[in-house]
Amino acid sequence: MRKIFLVIFSLVLSASLYAQDHGGHDHSDQQTHNTPTHSTSDSNAHESHSECGGHHESSVFDPAGTAFHHIADANVYSIGPWNFPLPCMVYNKEDGFQFFMSSKFGIGSHGTGEKAVGNYVLDAGTIKRVIGAGFQRDAKVDGFVHEETKDAKGKKKVISYACSGGEKFLLESKSTIDGGLFGGGWTGFQDLSITKNVMTMFIVFMFFVWLFVKVMKGYKNRDGKAPTGVQNLVETLFVFIQDEVAKPFLGKHYMKYLPFLMSLFFFLVGLNLFGQIPFFGGSNVTGNLSFTLVLAVITFLVVNLNGNWDYWKHILWMPGVPAPVKLIITPVEIMGIFIKPITLMLRLFANMVAGHMVIVIFVGLIFMFGNMGANPGAGYGTSIASAGLVLFMSAIELLVAFLQAFVFTILTASYIGAAIEEHH
Repeated sequence: MRKIFLVIFSLVLSASLYAQDHGGHDHSDQQTHNTPTHSTSDSNAHESHSECGGHHESSVFDPAGTAFHHIADANVYSIGPWNFPLPCMVYNKEDGFQFFMSSKFGIGSHGTGEKAVGNYVLDAGTIKRVIGAGFQRDAKVDGFVHEETKDAKGKKKVISYACSGGEKFLLESKSTIDGGLFGGGWTGFQDLSITKNVMTMFIVFMFFVWLFVKVMKGYKNRDGKAPTGVQNLVETLFVFIQDEVAKPFLGKHYMKYLPFLMSLFFFLVGLNLFGQIPFFGGSNVTGNLSFTLVLAVITFLVVNLNGNWDYWKHILWMPGVPAPVKLIITPVEIMGIFIKPITLMLRLFANMVAGHMVIVIFVGLIFMFGNMGANPGAGYGTSIASAGLVLFMSAIELLVAFLQAFVFTILTASYIGAAIEEHH
C-alpha cells in the first residue's frame, strides 16, 4: 500500500506541475501568439460578440464552443452555480511573480472576472494579460469581446479583448509549450496557478489515501476473514489487475511493477469517475492532453529504462536479419519507441474528451431547437429526447471510465513485458 501511495502521489505531482504550465488548450482563445495590431484585427475580424459599449447583438448558440468551454481547464472551481476561487501564481518579466486568490477578480457568471488584478483579467475562468496601451491597473472590467480573424497563413484564430471604460484592450493568453501545434506558444506571461484540473487531482489523491487506509485497517482488523464492503470492492479490482494484467505480461517480475500498474489503474478510474459527477466541478482531467502526455512520458521512461539487452538488440541490430532489410526496419523500430507512448496519450485523451463533448452537445440541442427561448415548444420537445440521450451517454461513459483505465494499464504492462522479456 505504501508503494501505491508513493507512486500515485508522484503521478499527481508530475501531472500537476506540467498541467500548471500547459494548462490544457484554451479553446476560448485559439490564437497564435504573434500578437496582432489593432488595425489588423479591426480590418479582418468578424465579431462574435458586441462592441464595448454598443448594443447587444443576438448570437447563434454554438454547441461545440459551449462544450469546449465546459471541458476546458480554469482558474475557478465551479460546483453548480457557485464559483470557488483557487490560488493564482503568475509571472512576467515586468512585474515578476504575483500571488493571489482568483476571488480578487470578482468572479461573476461563467467564471468571468469583473475587475482586473494589476494587468491580469479572468476571461471565462482563464487568466489573461492585458497588453493594450492605456489600460489602468486594477480597473473595473465591463466584459470581454472575442473576434475571429485570420493570420498571415489564412488560419482562423480568435483575438480577445477586455472592455473597460468603454474601450477595448488587447489580451494575450498564458504561455503553453505546445510550440504552436494547438494554437498556443510562448507569450509574455506564465500561469503557474492551481487550476481546476490540478485541484481535482489532489482531491482524488486524498480520496484514495482515505480509501486505502480504510482498506488497510480492514485487513488488520479482519485478519483471516472474508473481505466486506469497500474492502471487497478494492480487493476485486486489485486481484483482477494482478491476475489478468500483471502476471500474464510480466511473469515472475510482476511484483516489481505492480505498484506502478495499480497506481495507474486506480488513479485513472478515480479521475474518470470523478469527472462523471454532475455539477461537481465539471473536471475533465483525463481529457486534458497535458495530463495524458505526462502519464505517457512516465510510461516511456519506465519501459525504456528497464529494457534489457535483448530488447535494445532487437530494436537496434536485429540478429539474423539481412543488412539491407535492417536499413528499413531499424528506423521503424526506433520510431516505434516513441509512437507507443503517443498512442497511449492520444487514445485516453480522445475517448474522454469525446464523451464529455457529446453529452454537453446533446444538452445544447435544447437551446438550438428552442431558438434560445424564442420557440418554447421545440425546446420542451427536444429536452425529452436530449435527456434520454444524455442518460444513455452517461451510462456509456461509466463503462468507458473503467475501460480506458484498463486499456492504458494493460498496454503499459505489455510494453514493459516486451522490454524485460528474456531471450529464449
